[in-house]
Amino acid sequence: MKRIMQVMAGAVHGGAETFFERLVPALARSGLEQKVVIRSNAARADILRKAGIEPVELRFGGLFDFTTRPALRNITRAFQPDVQLAWMNRAARFCRPEGHILAGRMGGYYSLKYYKHCHHLIGNTADIRDYIVRSGWPSHKAWYLPNFVDATPADPVDRATLATPDEAPLIVALGRLHANKAFDVLLAALADIPDAILWLAGSGPQDDFLRKEAKRLGVDGRVRFLGWRSDIAALISAADIFVCPSRHEPLGNVVLEAWAHGKPIIAAASAGPAALIDDGVTGLLVPVDNATGLARSIKRVLDSPALAGDLAAAGQAAFRAKFTESAVVAQYMEFFDQVTV
Repeated sequence: MKRIMQVMAGAVHGGAETFFERLVPALARSGLEQKVVIRSNAARADILRKAGIEPVELRFGGLFDFTTRPALRNITRAFQPDVQLAWMNRAARFCRPEGHILAGRMGGYYSLKYYKHCHHLIGNTADIRDYIVRSGWPSHKAWYLPNFVDATPADPVDRATLATPDEAPLIVALGRLHANKAFDVLLAALADIPDAILWLAGSGPQDDFLRKEAKRLGVDGRVRFLGWRSDIAALISAADIFVCPSRHEPLGNVVLEAWAHGKPIIAAASAGPAALIDDGVTGLLVPVDNATGLARSIKRVLDSPALAGDLAAAGQAAFRAKFTESAVVAQYMEFFDQVTV
């Protein structure tokens, strides 16, 4: 069995960070021997410990961090991994190959300057993998390994706890409150969807702006700003429809979340969702930054239970075919085998 070292130096919240917290325990359940090093984060460490994994926490600071690099080197030498997997730019800057294979895992269209010392690069979408090759990386050392999400059913959040009538059409959206996520476009669309309620789960730099925008548009009484939530499945289970309005979305984990929990999804046609969704079959795609088109598509689904059911069923079938934990773990295990031959 291969010895794998995982290094995550990411933010407190984020799509890649959430997937890391899923993948590491999943690989452990498959019997893989792992050493896990993370940027100091009590919540992330607790998640890993509950899965039976004891992480090492390091600073992963800036220019004047003189402790992380030698500490990581000592941990690596002691563990002697077959493969070290560096998650995104910061981790890749600190990792160096020393008798082992070094792979960089990219969750976006990052500059390859951070990964020059890596042997292999992983993109979590086919398009990111293609971008890596277009940027000059050898094609036989560029890999596409998708994400998975937790498909465990969850009881829906009680609408009454969020001042949402049972009969109201309920839209759910989630993600970092950042301009890339285009929640301002979703608020503008909501203005054209009478009686619908929006649950918006997330935190980020646009929190204050979006609250003011909701008030300006006259929809503040129909928006519930939920902050960062960990009960994603329960929120989605309560929804009538899930919406991903992102201007820029390399993957779109939320698409997989909606599919896994059997909800129809409408998404802006940014890179990730457009690559995942078969328009009109597994979801509906609308042009980026088009509030009118988004509102029209939402109303179309809300007004047609048959269409909503068909989209949800096809999306769930797509998830089960390619994006379950077992399917993705098998691909990672094959990757580890192939790069260490």
